[in-house]
Amino acid sequence: MSDSDQIQRILFDELDVRGVLTRLDSAYNEALVKHDYPPVIRKILGEMMAAAAILSANLKFEGRLILQAQGNGGIQALMAECTDKQELRAIARFDGDIDENISFTELMQGGALAITIDPAQGHRYQGYVPLEGDTLSDCLEAYFRYSEQLDSQLHLACDGEKAVGFLLQVLPAEGGIVEDWEHISQLGATVKEEELLQLDNQTLLYRLFHEDNCRLHEPSPVVFRCDCSRDRTAQSLRFMTEEELHEIAAAEGAVEVACQFCNTHYRFDDADITAMFSVTGYAPGSDATH
Repeated sequence: MSDSDQIQRILFDELDVRGVLTRLDSAYNEALVKHDYPPVIRKILGEMMAAAAILSANLKFEGRLILQAQGNGGIQALMAECTDKQELRAIARFDGDIDENISFTELMQGGALAITIDPAQGHRYQGYVPLEGDTLSDCLEAYFRYSEQLDSQLHLACDGEKAVGFLLQVLPAEGGIVEDWEHISQLGATVKEEELLQLDNQTLLYRLFHEDNCRLHEPSPVVFRCDCSRDRTAQSLRFMTEEELHEIAAAEGAVEVACQFCNTHYRFDDADITAMFSVTGYAPGSDATH
């Protein structure tokens, strides 16, 4: 589909409402290809990636938006993040086998969703919302309603191969806000999951809003990209002592660390460990393996 791996803003010329659409194909599959996730985890991670992508469209600075969810139904952590450059990655941690027929409510029972805005410069902002809705969309809508005081409608869909996100949101402006929102939200609520997954953006908007003056902005590409590196991995290892790292290298032949997002492996031998703690500094090598 021509709209795959893109984010597009939706502008309503005569209404105080905005929208965003994203469709993830290659970006979604590249993020998950090195992880053997069960279907139910692939689906919810796809929805989280689509949500992170469309919410990141509002970032006005260099940084990233991070969605993190944790529940008591076997989920240790689910995370999806997207940068201001629309670089996306995601990961899941869970216990044991997950029933493929388990509902979102059962999977995330007693859990919470954290939304973090992490600028490259400045302070982090983090908000929380209980995972009490029937879907991830319900929980995010509740977050915007109570934390941001913005009426929002969020549609997320994932079939295990692609993921789609569709956001409608009232604009904080004077005028006919209530009437505008009631009109557009009623139309948006009629969208079906199969329409989200099968229709291109222009066709979808025409079906929903052909009587309103709305248009799509130029798309921005979305890509999977992990920002791990050998140098960052070395810096993280410095939380251990040089002696501890040499002991591991002696027992294992080297210290090997795998990135949890992209599964890239970084190997550090005794010479690397000594260099990490030397006064002249550590010069990263290039022996990462995938």
